Amino acid sequence: MADPIRLTSPLPSPRPDAPGPAAPVRPPPPGADVAFDIRDFSLWYFAHQALDAVTIQIPRQKVTAIIGPSGCGKSTFLRALNRMHELSPGVRIAGEPRLNGENLYAPQIDPTMVRRRIGMVFQKSNPFPTMTIAENVLCGLRLNGVRDRPLLRERLEQSLRMAALWDEVKDHLDRPGTSLSGGQQQRLCIARAIAVRPEVLLLDEPCSALDPIATAKVEELIHELKRDYTIVIVTHNMQQAARVSDRTAFFYLGQLIEYADTRTIFMNPANPQTEAYVSGRFG
Repeated sequence: MADPIRLTSPLPSPRPDAPGPAAPVRPPPPGADVAFDIRDFSLWYFAHQALDAVTIQIPRQKVTAIIGPSGCGKSTFLRALNRMHELSPGVRIAGEPRLNGENLYAPQIDPTMVRRRIGMVFQKSNPFPTMTIAENVLCGLRLNGVRDRPLLRERLEQSLRMAALWDEVKDHLDRPGTSLSGGQQQRLCIARAIAVRPEVLLLDEPCSALDPIATAKVEELIHELKRDYTIVIVTHNMQQAARVSDRTAFFYLGQLIEYADTRTIFMNPANPQTEAYVSGRFG
C-alpha cells in the first residue's frame, strides 16, 4: 500500500464492524483495456472509515455498475475518483487510484484537471438556472478558455446529439435549461459533462428521480455513450444494473465484496453476501 496522503490528521484504526474477508475479485478478462487501476484505496471522514482498501480494475469503454445498500460507500467511491470529496472537511485517503497509469492523487496533479478528465452527473439533475440550454452545455468549455465561436457551435450540436437531446431542443436553445422536463434536464447535464470531452463519465444514480420513460431514454443513452467513454454508474436499482452494465461491483460497509462480469454477479455470485443482496434478502 502506498503511504497515506494526509489531508488533515493521522489515519484512524480500522473499524471493528468491518465485514469479513471478501470473495476473490475477478479482474476484467485477459486483454481487457483497463481505464482505472485502483489499489488499496481507503478514505476517511474524520474518524469514520468510508472506504476500506478497495482494489479494482475498471475496463475502458465499458459500463461498470456499483451496487450495495445505502451507506456502503458507493457514492463516496465515485466522488473520490474525481476528487470531489476534497470539498468536504476532515477527509484523508490512502492508496493509489490510477487513471491510464497516472496516480490521480499524486502531489503534482491538479484536482481541477482531474475533474476535466472525469465528468460527473449527479442523482438530481442540476442545470444552471440562470443559463439557457446552449449556455449550460458550453459553460465548461468557456471556463476552460474556449472562445472560438464555430468550435462552440459545433461542440454544442455534437454534445446534444450524443445526449440524444438535439432534436428535442434545437429550435429553442435560448430557453432556460430549467424549462425542460426532468428527463431532458438529466440528459442536458450529461451533454454538459461530455462537452469538454472527458475520458470517463461517472453517473451517481442518474435515474432515481426519473419516471420509467425518461429512465429508459437515459439507459439507452448509456449504451450509446460507452462506444466513446468509460462509464461508472452507481445505482440502487438491481434491474438497471443488470440491463446497462458489463461488469458489476458489490460494496458493503466500505469494502469491495465481489467484482465480476454482471451476469456472474446476478446469476452465480461467489460470495453469500452478494447473493443475499442481489436476491433481495437484505438492503
